[in-house]
Amino acid sequence: MSDLTYVLVLPDRDAAEEVAGLAVERFGLPGEPELIRDALAGEDDAEDAQWLVVIENGREPLAAELEELAESYDGWLEGSATVPEGPDEPHG
Repeated sequence: MSDLTYVLVLPDRDAAEEVAGLAVERFGLPGEPELIRDALAGEDDAEDAQWLVVIENGREPLAAELEELAESYDGWLEGSATVPEGPDEPHG
């Protein structure tokens, strides 16, 4: 099975850190999610930033479960899961 990558968008760092920790506990992820600060376009104030939680999971689709988790922290699941291209795969 290909690795799936999910991006959750959370309103602040505390929520992102908590969701990342819960995702590892609940879903037995193979690694720690990556946290990324995403400043809103045109905003310089650190308070106006969203936080992204990037989750890679090779075991099973988790979109519904991750969406529910994100929503419980006033966040959302961005788009749908993506399958990263490997070095030997053709680029579309």
